[in-house]
Amino acid sequence: MCNSNQNNSLQEVPPFDKIGAMATQFLHGRKMTEARRQAFEVAEEARQAEWEKPSFVSDLFMGRVRTELFFPFPDQDEQDRIEGDAFLSRLEKFLLDKVDPDAIDRTGEVPPDVIKGLVDLGCFGMKIPKDYGGLGLSQLNYNKAIAMIASHCGSTSVWLSAHQSIGVPQPLKLFGTEEQKRKYLPRLARGSISAFALTEPDVGSDPAKMSTTATPTDDGYYLLNGEKLWCTNGPVADILVVMAQTPPKVVEGRSKKQITAFIVERTMSGVEVVHRCEFMGLKGIQNGLLRFRNVKVPKENILWGPGMGLKLALITLNTGRLTLPAGCTGMAKRCLNISRKWANERNQWGSPIGQHEAIATKLAYMASHTFAMESMTWITSALADRGDADIRLEAAMAKLFCAEHGWKIVDEAVQVRGGRGYETADSLKARGEPPIPVERIMRDARINLIIEGTSEIMRLFIAREAMDHHMRLLGDLLKPHQSFASKGRIVAKASRFYATWYPRQWLFSGGLFRHEALDPLLASHMRYVERASHHLARSLFHAMGIYQLSLEKRQGILFRFVDIGTDLFAMASACSRAQHLLEKHPASHGPKEMANLFCLQARERLDRTFRMLFSNQDKTTYRLGRKTLNGRFKWLETGIVNESFY
Repeated sequence: MCNSNQNNSLQEVPPFDKIGAMATQFLHGRKMTEARRQAFEVAEEARQAEWEKPSFVSDLFMGRVRTELFFPFPDQDEQDRIEGDAFLSRLEKFLLDKVDPDAIDRTGEVPPDVIKGLVDLGCFGMKIPKDYGGLGLSQLNYNKAIAMIASHCGSTSVWLSAHQSIGVPQPLKLFGTEEQKRKYLPRLARGSISAFALTEPDVGSDPAKMSTTATPTDDGYYLLNGEKLWCTNGPVADILVVMAQTPPKVVEGRSKKQITAFIVERTMSGVEVVHRCEFMGLKGIQNGLLRFRNVKVPKENILWGPGMGLKLALITLNTGRLTLPAGCTGMAKRCLNISRKWANERNQWGSPIGQHEAIATKLAYMASHTFAMESMTWITSALADRGDADIRLEAAMAKLFCAEHGWKIVDEAVQVRGGRGYETADSLKARGEPPIPVERIMRDARINLIIEGTSEIMRLFIAREAMDHHMRLLGDLLKPHQSFASKGRIVAKASRFYATWYPRQWLFSGGLFRHEALDPLLASHMRYVERASHHLARSLFHAMGIYQLSLEKRQGILFRFVDIGTDLFAMASACSRAQHLLEKHPASHGPKEMANLFCLQARERLDRTFRMLFSNQDKTTYRLGRKTLNGRFKWLETGIVNESFY
């Protein structure tokens, strides 16, 4: 349909009379292998199939900007703010008085008195409702607490977030029976540690290969057998959620895997901690390899129901994943604070280094992107509290954006500090300088691009959800044994939709924000978001028509679509929050300046990414990567000490 060397403006224009054919071609790609089909089916069944509430990001991919979700900025309820600020004040004092992050990093242990102090403060019950003994904080206040803790000590923040963001409290709140809640939530609020056990030594992001099993017995129990790796809090957890395969069920003559979530107590016979893992950073966390040998788990400990485990995990992560961007934002703000102070203090060539353009540029990037990170995290947290939006994509994008730009901000802080950024806090202190822990922050920050879904998995997840509107129209064609007549009806229905939807992606007025009560500069950026959302929507549709089912393998293209959507979401978040702050403090230009610079930087990235959608070096790069994989360039690996572990 298009040549990769053509001008981009021509590449994205398919003949309109072929849209129906494109819809058909999309579903006539290569047949899946049985293993791939099985993995696809497990993943699809775990998805939230319906969009019962609106999503700002989902609609962005369809060429619609839902202004009502972001404008005005969803402000925090005043009583909730007062309650949250009071808790944050107590938390800050405790962190400064009792938590020594460098000692935790040095010894690899969070002291028992610190854990007890956190329990007494209510930190292990921040997200647990008051009716069950917890603090019942809103999502926004909880994330503000995690941001504060992460700015001081990454290990402590992981202890708390692993306990209640993805540990037992969150899925129990969402899916537990009243009996389960009464039994476990008060214990968890009082300091019983929880963990979430999903990953296995040979199973990362492909749950179809899960080998841990739970076999039903005649006396109302399940026998749990298997191993779980990288289970944060696992070595010290009192209560865990463990995912395991239960007997498959037969649907339409085909066997389907069932993955079920169980509440498992440490005191149950057969639960074993095999190994505590050690990492580059986060030295104080408890993370390890767990083994389950014929652990008798009563059937009453099934969460939600048999076969609902993966769906439970994904829904839990919709809000649970938000603690990671909150933590990244806290670390970014700490790095900005350190860098600003040092850039004023350190003199080179007769002036503070911050006055040199090279360093000032770094500070500007750090400030503008920290503002965007905080805006994305707070607006998504507020939407979660309000409960009137589907935030699965917003949470995933906030995680992706904040992890990646948070890492860049930490890297820039090391560069600004120079040798002192590379030196440990203990070494700085020993020779009489302030023990500024940029080196520790960098080690702690790197995991954020991996944990709770790598950046690559996040992009694949977002890409699948971004195409869901199209898949719902065309996805039934993927199902086996569809009659020719049935396929014809599906294509006819899709063609009717695209006959009106597609022209709108070209004929929009571009004036959605022209008459809004927005600052003119912010409104201009939001008009760009509107134009770009239409460009994104039609480009995604063209890619589906061009590549059909092979689009799933064109991850370079899919990732660019996700990066475009993510920057647009960040721009809208920054503009919404800047407008809100301007209205509260009309004399302040800081928020508008932050949002303006961020949007200008994002627009540069967006324009470049749009150009690369259909004109890129993906095939050449992939071929060279495969040749490297196959050992064609082993000559490049000579001249080193070759310690082979394989």
